[in-house]
Amino acid sequence: MTYSPTVLTTAPAPAPAPAPSPSPTSTELSRLLDQVRQDLVLRPGVVDVPRITRLLREDGRVLGAASTLELTARVRDHVDGLGPLQSLLAPGVTDVLVNDDGQVWLDSGTGLVRSDLRLDPGQARDLAVRLATAGGRRLDDAVPWADAHLPSGIRFHAILPPLSTGGTIISLRLPAAKALDLDALHDRGTFGPAIREVLRAVIAARVPFLVTGGTGTGKTTLLAAMLKEVPAGERIIVVEDVLELAVDHPHVVHLQSRHANSEGAGEVDLTALVRQSLRMRPDRIVLGECRGAEIRELLQALNTGHEGGCGTVHANTARDVPARLEALGALGGLDRAALAAQVGSALEVVLHLGRAHTGRRLEEIALLHRDADGMLVTATALRVEGDHLREGPAAAELAARLAPAPASPGRRAA
Repeated sequence: MTYSPTVLTTAPAPAPAPAPSPSPTSTELSRLLDQVRQDLVLRPGVVDVPRITRLLREDGRVLGAASTLELTARVRDHVDGLGPLQSLLAPGVTDVLVNDDGQVWLDSGTGLVRSDLRLDPGQARDLAVRLATAGGRRLDDAVPWADAHLPSGIRFHAILPPLSTGGTIISLRLPAAKALDLDALHDRGTFGPAIREVLRAVIAARVPFLVTGGTGTGKTTLLAAMLKEVPAGERIIVVEDVLELAVDHPHVVHLQSRHANSEGAGEVDLTALVRQSLRMRPDRIVLGECRGAEIRELLQALNTGHEGGCGTVHANTARDVPARLEALGALGGLDRAALAAQVGSALEVVLHLGRAHTGRRLEEIALLHRDADGMLVTATALRVEGDHLREGPAAAELAARLAPAPASPGRRAA
């Protein structure tokens, strides 16, 4: 009898699943970004997890679910957002600044603070060019600066070398999470209850006014808050170089200037837009920022029956506003006497903002008028000194101007 041993066979063990790859390095992320941009050209759409997963598999990489979600968010920030700056957009941040040495500074309303982030020259330039393109502006060696309004509402400005002595300089002004009204600004300490009622009276009385102050003092924020008080039945035409003024009002039309193209054609400046606004049946014409010859067109518009117009002007103090207006008027061909005559019947109130260690504050309300020599001057009506509100020589005149008009007597019955 022959013995035949039984041969035991077992199924082959399954091949181990590939271990998830670690998070990509900066070089791998850069390569993936190039792949995503090329893929978006072929397959337009959103940057989502399925797209990133497919591109990783085509590249022979596998990531876990959590890592894929994180990577998708990072890629989306670079494609649609602010790239390496996206993580700095915390609540309350109003400005993000990238200096020519790559250092990044933040302002949350109480002053600039340096962050731990630092961009290398290539990162800063690539980010600036992409953001300029997203805002419809050109930024390259031929046009080394750009000012744009991004789709997210962020105000963007950048300057490339050699105009900057180091690397690319980027300045971002972030919009508020929600439009602030006068009550919200009061709660933040921008002004007290008495000033709040004066501001509402300025709008109700259709008094033409200027919001003045230095850079970052909150001029646009205050102007938007005041325009929210405009009656819903009035039409507001806003003219700006770059869209920045977000007005919470049911009837607002925005006009934005256009820069010349690469051939130097197609430019439409603020002066032309102010002229066009006069043909659009405006109740109030708003010039987001007066910075040049367009001041002449605005003054002419306010002198032709368009009450309640307003705008912003950079000035160090309320007393400096006449000199600032004279400089702008000179760009529009107006001498001092002509400007004073135009302003005397077109603009009345100056609302001046400043910065203190506690934040932005409305420091002074002044009236514009002509002196004995016919020159333009300001007279203080109300001034904030610490926690006190002081009346100035023009307080009575301001109160009389803002007093409600007496009701017209009704017709007697026949």
